[in-house]
Amino acid sequence: MGSAFERYFSCLKGKKIAVLGLGVSNRPLVRLLLEYGCDVTGCDRTPREKLDEEVLALERAGCVLSVGEGYLEDIQADLVFRTPGMYPGNPALEGLRQQGAKVTSEMEVFFEVCPCHTIAVTGSDGKTTTTTLISEMLKAAGYTVWLGGNIGTPLLPLCRQMGEEDYAVVELSSFQLMDMERSPQRAVVTNLAPNHLDVHKDMDEYVEAKKNVFKFQSTGDRLVLNADNAITDGFTGVGLTRKFSRLGKGDACVVDGTICRDGQEVLDTEDILIPGVHNIENYMAAMLAVEGLVSDEVIRSVAKTFGGVEHRIELVRIKDGVRFYNDSIASSPSRTIAGLRSFPEKVILIAGGYDKQIPYDVLGPEVCAHVKLLVLGGATGPKIRAAVEGCGAYVPGSPEIMDCGDFESAVRAAAGAAKSGDVVLMSPASAAFDQFKNFMVRGDFYKKIVKEL
Repeated sequence: MGSAFERYFSCLKGKKIAVLGLGVSNRPLVRLLLEYGCDVTGCDRTPREKLDEEVLALERAGCVLSVGEGYLEDIQADLVFRTPGMYPGNPALEGLRQQGAKVTSEMEVFFEVCPCHTIAVTGSDGKTTTTTLISEMLKAAGYTVWLGGNIGTPLLPLCRQMGEEDYAVVELSSFQLMDMERSPQRAVVTNLAPNHLDVHKDMDEYVEAKKNVFKFQSTGDRLVLNADNAITDGFTGVGLTRKFSRLGKGDACVVDGTICRDGQEVLDTEDILIPGVHNIENYMAAMLAVEGLVSDEVIRSVAKTFGGVEHRIELVRIKDGVRFYNDSIASSPSRTIAGLRSFPEKVILIAGGYDKQIPYDVLGPEVCAHVKLLVLGGATGPKIRAAVEGCGAYVPGSPEIMDCGDFESAVRAAAGAAKSGDVVLMSPASAAFDQFKNFMVRGDFYKKIVKEL
């Protein structure tokens, strides 16, 4: 009968398949479906005149395009692949379900047909670094590793190349998890705080989505949780649960500057190359995820050599004694707080962006404690200012606050105010969508401006 992958796609031959969203992650899926003889319709709100060559190539290969305004109207399908950014309760999706279509996603099918071991990471902050650390540790130990999911690489088309003893290490967002009915063998939840409340109905829905990363595990599986986070500490899995803590109450915890596991010293925190106490948490989470697979010696080697992930407190340049850092991944207050706490000195902070309808109150005291100059731009600029000025720690002029409107003006104003010895940190506490396609484009634009100063 062949592999689970072959059985799944062979059964789709001749069926009407709608792929919603023709971004980078779904394009390999369209090619795969066409290869297996499916009747594929690719749906995307981008108007035809703005489609790039790769999408037009899919059309030439046999994919019917439904694009532009009304791109989800009059779609007929037996099976629908939802793009991760589309809310599962979208009225168009509900209409397709009522017509008899089954709704799934590239990631849901991946977990159904993946032939190798699976490890997945979710959370509000630290997902990408923790996922990458797990991958680096496994690779350093000699395993063949497939890294993907929300971190960027579509994994489903690669299943045919995977061996049974390989490891797929996957980052999962709440959007990917919302309607998932499968969980990995090893699951990590780094932490949870309000996020994406512009899409989720409320915090409860967001938390329930995250739970799917372990909800369908078996008794032989593993769940890694943050004991210092009130929400994740309350989670219960069916398999082995291991917890990490900077406060000394987990299976992995920090004791006098050393990460210990079950009371045994594993890693001196000073050996961790990437800055910030949040990265100590990421290392503890990764250590517990690879427990039994990777030696402590390998973990120590990775800590001393791993330089971090792009757009995550990334040192861009030192100019005239000023250090410029790119933390564009920080699209929530909790992420920016972690960035601020990574530096011993007060910084010049560039913040503000798209409004995800999340509260900013918690950011106010942290800005007062860690920021000398706050430079604001974007839709959330006024909300961040209000959070700072409204907290009890605020003294007029400390920090100084500048409103610059657009992102580029904010970056140039921060650079112009910086003196030798200063740290300029772009950590927006907001999504990028008001001025950029995503946080990566925002980070790249920031780096371009800084390098041209």
